[in-house]
Amino acid sequence: MPRYRFEAVDAAGEVLRDEVEAQTPEAAIERLRDQGLLPLSVNEAKGGLLRGGLGQPLFSKRRALSRKIVALFTQQLASLLAAGMPLDRALTILIGVSEDERSKALLERVQEKVRGGSTLADALEAQDAFSRFYLNMVRAGESGGALETVLRRLNEFLERSQALRETVTSALIYPIILLTVSALSVIILLTFVVPQFQRLFADAGKTLPLATQIVIAVGDGFRYYWWAGAIVIVLIVAAVRRMLNQPDSRARWDRWLLRAPLFGDLIAKVETARLTRTLGTLLGNGVSLLNALTIVRETLTNQVMASALGEVAEHAKTGRGLAEPLMEAGHFPKLAVQMIRVGEETGQLQEMLIQVADTYDGEVQTAVKRLLTLLEPALILGLGAVVAGIIMSILVAILSLNELAF
Repeated sequence: MPRYRFEAVDAAGEVLRDEVEAQTPEAAIERLRDQGLLPLSVNEAKGGLLRGGLGQPLFSKRRALSRKIVALFTQQLASLLAAGMPLDRALTILIGVSEDERSKALLERVQEKVRGGSTLADALEAQDAFSRFYLNMVRAGESGGALETVLRRLNEFLERSQALRETVTSALIYPIILLTVSALSVIILLTFVVPQFQRLFADAGKTLPLATQIVIAVGDGFRYYWWAGAIVIVLIVAAVRRMLNQPDSRARWDRWLLRAPLFGDLIAKVETARLTRTLGTLLGNGVSLLNALTIVRETLTNQVMASALGEVAEHAKTGRGLAEPLMEAGHFPKLAVQMIRVGEETGQLQEMLIQVADTYDGEVQTAVKRLLTLLEPALILGLGAVVAGIIMSILVAILSLNELAF
């Protein structure tokens, strides 16, 4: 039977670390609860580098907090507060659970400010490690006296957002590997295989076909001037990054991406899912529409859609609502806008926004799968064409040498 490492809090508030046998992680959690313990983390006892999942430390050693770590912190704090723990005691337990000095130092600073009379939102904001969206959610929960409930909703939001992000990232892993292997295969052909034939062609003393000359020249470029190519790539990357840091250039780039075949529709759906889920979560926790739109605008990565949302916020100040300005902006999917309109008309805007987010999460997964069905064969055919071109250029040269011999 599998064994699981766990960290849990007993009735006295003490943190326990041990192992338990169970068929599944869920069964292990139930077993711990039956023993009167409050589980903080449960992960399979594999040890060493294989350790991960729910058993990872609260904060990593990197300076920036990853989304997974923030989600874990939110989940643990919500569980402790739901068990009736005071905020100060909950923070003490989380400090004890943390395994590295930076984690303890950050949480101790938060606890110190809370003990000094600051709200949790203000204490977190002083650490400069949490997004404005996160802080406003916590602040809304504290104002309404439902911090534990808000933390659970916030954790659910973070998990759904992370799942969407991982879906897109995982789908791109195979094409990236295929593209890398293809590039390495071509480079090996040009730098190691083609030079072997180059000596044969040089001894023959015959003018080579143009295609063969081009392939040999490219191979020589990779062999002797690879450093120049590396410098050019670095300069191009630096120039592109500098260009994208300029608002006008970034806006032109984002506008082109939205109009690009296949990818434009996917980008619009990803941004729409992020917008509606964030907005729905904020509205559901008492944040006003105008403040929520300002916060949501900062979460969008496409500057064109972010700018359009800023204009929507200006129209919302005049009482025009949300759906009509979104439709006029022209950058948001019509189905999403119509669903938002229905939510406004029925007085269920927050529920409809979450439904729109769920719908477009599924749309993104479907769109990614469709793109991969087109991208993978295109990469394979492209590699085949390049390799075939190199081989044919060599064969043409060999055949020309045979004609010379006869």
